[in-house]
Parts: sequence; C-alpha cells; structure tokens
Amino acid sequence: MEQDLASLAATVAELKQNAAATNGTFSETFYFLTIPLMVLIHAGFLAYEMGASRSKNALASGIKNILAFAMIVPFFYFVGWWIYWAFPTGFSLSEGPMGTSGLKYANEVALPWSPFMGPNLDDRSSGVFWGAFVLFAATTASILSGGIIERIKLTGFVVLAIVLGAFVWILAAAWGWHADGWLVTKFGYHDFGAAGVVHMIAGFFTLGVLINLGPRIGKFNADGSANHIAGHSMPMTLVGLMLIIAGFWGFLMGCVIVPGESWSWGNAIEATIYGTPMTLSGMTFNTLMGFAGGIIGAWMMTRDPFWMMSGALGGIISCAAGLDLWYPPMAFAIGFIGACAMPFVATFIERRGIDDAVGAFAVHGFLGMWGLLAVGIAAQGYPALFGDDVIETSFLGQLVGVVVMALLGFVPGYVVSLILKVTGQLRVPPEAEILGLDAVKVPASAYPEGHYASASPAE
Repeated sequence: MEQDLASLAATVAELKQNAAATNGTFSETFYFLTIPLMVLIHAGFLAYEMGASRSKNALASGIKNILAFAMIVPFFYFVGWWIYWAFPTGFSLSEGPMGTSGLKYANEVALPWSPFMGPNLDDRSSGVFWGAFVLFAATTASILSGGIIERIKLTGFVVLAIVLGAFVWILAAAWGWHADGWLVTKFGYHDFGAAGVVHMIAGFFTLGVLINLGPRIGKFNADGSANHIAGHSMPMTLVGLMLIIAGFWGFLMGCVIVPGESWSWGNAIEATIYGTPMTLSGMTFNTLMGFAGGIIGAWMMTRDPFWMMSGALGGIISCAAGLDLWYPPMAFAIGFIGACAMPFVATFIERRGIDDAVGAFAVHGFLGMWGLLAVGIAAQGYPALFGDDVIETSFLGQLVGVVVMALLGFVPGYVVSLILKVTGQLRVPPEAEILGLDAVKVPASAYPEGHYASASPAE
C-alpha cells in the first residue's frame, strides 16, 4: 500500500512538472509571437508612409522608419527597460505596493549585466517580454514618423525617435501601465490596450514636434488656406494601414499577462497588466467590433479610402483602453464615435497652420485621449488592480491620466524639437525639400524607370 502511494505521488509530481514545463513553453511562445506580429506594424508603417510621400521622397521616408527601429532597440536594452521598473511610483525610485518596482528591483532585473538580461536558461520570460516592449517603443517612433514626412532631417528624427521610444513612452508606461504605477494606485487609471501610454503619448509628442518643424513648402497659401499634398501611391498607403491593423493583434497580445507562471497573476485566467481578469475571447469581440465601427464612421463622414482605413485603426485605438471591459456593441459605438470625430480633428489642426501629413495627432493623440475618457464615462467602478479593497476606475482618474499623458507627450516633443531647430538639426534646407530628399540623401532610386502620373481623361 505504501509503495503504491509513493508511486502515485511520484506520478503526480511528474505530471505537475510536465505541466509546468508545457505552460512555460506556451508562455514563452505567446510573447515570442507578439514580436513578429508587431513587426507587421512596422512593415505597414513603411508602406503607409512611403505611399503617403511624393515619389521624390519615398525612400527617404522609408529609411528613417527603418533606422528608428534599429536605434531604439539598443537604447531600450540599456536604458528603457530599467526606467520601466525603476520609476512606477515616481522619481523617488521607491518600491510600490506590489513590490515590482523601485531602484533595488530595477537594478536586479533590468541592468544590462543582470542575469535576467542575458541567455539565462532559468528565466524563460524576460527576453520575450522585453522584446514585446521594444516593439511598443518602436511603434511610438513610427507614429511620430508619419506626421513629419518630407521635410525633417534624418539626424533630428533619430534623436526624437530615441527620446520618445526609449525614454518618454516607457516613463508613461511605468506610471500608468504597471501595477505599481502611481496613476493606477492613486487614481485608478485604466489603459488595457495602451491608448494613453502609447498612442496618446506619441500623438501629443508629434504635435509638439510639428509646431517647431513647420509645414511642407506649398502646403499653405498666403491667405492661410491649405492645399492637399497627395502621396504618390494611395494603394500602397491602404495596404500599409491594413498591415498595421494586422500587426495590432500582436500589439494587443503583448498587453495580456498569461496565467500559470511565477511572474503572472495566477493560474486560472489571463489578466491585464494590472492583474485584473480578462479573456482573449472578449478582446477578440471588442477589437473586431471597434475595427468595424471605425471604418463605417469614417466612411460616413468622408467617403475617402484613406480616412476609411485610418478609421479602422482609429476605431481600435478608441476602444483600446477598455478592450477588457466593453460589451461588444459598446466597442462598436465607441469606435464609430471616435472615427466620426477623427477627420474633423485633423481639419481643426490643419486650420491652425500645422501640417500633419498623415493625421497622426488625430488618429493617435486625439483618439487615444477619447479612449481613456470613454473608460471614465462608461466603465467606471471596475477594480483597477488585482486584489480586495482596491481602488476603482473613475472619470476623475481617467481625466488625470489624460492630462498627464498630454503633458508628458507634448512637452518633451516640443522642447527637444525646439533645441534641434535652434541648432539647425531639425529641418532640411528648402532647396533639398524642393528637389526631393531621395535625390540628395539616398544613393538609390525608388522608380529607376521614372514615375508617371496617370493620364487624365482628357488626354
């Protein structure tokens, strides 16, 4: 009898060990797969921005996007990841209530010589989790990249991209996208899909840069009226936007904490970054409903294919902060409302002499803000954190988050771009802009046989 019990205990222990190994492999694979999916975002931004540029600037627009991605990776390895774990409670570097923050914790898990920052076989999460965050960082730079095409210096853009991707956005994430973040623990801030900490930060940072960068030559007339400067390939732009949306699924996967690991919140169910429960099923319903609402809303307002596809992205961004909370028809309505407002916001910005070439502020900055406020309006009262007797989401908490994200995005964008402007590193000379950046900056031709506009019906 004792031998049978011992054998049974050994079998149970072996099964548990096998289950743990299987779950560890699944968790590692889950985050690993977010990375190539999110690379689709950058393939999309590449096509989107090259298509939205005139043919004389197509390759220059692509090069700056690729280079920003490459530059952010090492800066995020050496600095950005440490910031995320060091500053959730503010600049005091103190430990938060969940114990996963502060100077001591950041030094243990995120310094470049930490065993968690290398090929340690005992740690099966840090590398892939870090990789997902790197792609979030690169996404902020790509959002910036679209609005400022056709007139920014490459060196100035790289500086701005590094500041945004490796410093600014990750500080926002530490404050509002971390269970120890002061916005979360003190105000109940909720931002499941990073509408504020990625999209709003990047959109407001871009607005600050655009003010100092100035409009493209020929964008505005002497009376202040605006001219439409069309890109050379609307089909390329539309395909790029759809690729961004495909990659968005990886982006949202990276917002999920999978269950069953020592670093997760529990064994029963997926969780948000705050430890509150969510499901991939609910996220799927709401993402697709927001996507559809965004397309329909933008189409009804404009009938323009560019804004339709921007509306698809904008619909998801509008729902992103509460994707774990919405009843699907609400996600549709929130995406629809956001997309309906989006082109009017772009026009409002343009009438103030700001040349946002692809509507980056309207799509990301404004709709990220709308997404945060929508949670405060329609989803207040949910627990903001894992556990009992915790703070709840509220309109006030979301409003405080909006103010913080707007300032944290806009002020660094404006200040750094102003310094670059004063030192002559922000904008290319007028002669180069008129000739085209490809001709003066790129040792290759986008269209070696020549690029011709389609003949008019009269011809």
